[in-house]
Amino acid sequence: QVQLVESGGGLVQPGGSLRLSCAASGIIFSSYVMGWYRQAPGKQRELVATITSGSSTNYADPVKGRFTISRDSAKNTAYLQMNSLKLEDTAVYYCNARRISSLQVISYWGKGTLVTVSS
Repeated sequence: QVQLVESGGGLVQPGGSLRLSCAASGIIFSSYVMGWYRQAPGKQRELVATITSGSSTNYADPVKGRFTISRDSAKNTAYLQMNSLKLEDTAVYYCNARRISSLQVISYWGKGTLVTVSS
């Protein structure tokens, strides 16, 4: 059974930092691109960042220079370090594991962790 469990969300003041974790089980971690997405109230889910098994990264423009995605294969865990947080970063953050098999996309999602940026 595949599980992606996010943790690390919470309430933080503008300018503060948080580190999210995503612990994966039931998958061959190294075979998957890991990603973080977010969904703010009343908005669609959007990409935040992705990281390949070779540690190539991709970031959405709003978080470039502030957020850092990483992964630890020994712990089957992906991370999102968020610095210089802004009010508009408030959202539920979801972990995603994705790979392509026989031309099909296999994708798993966590249940999300809430990040609230507020003074």
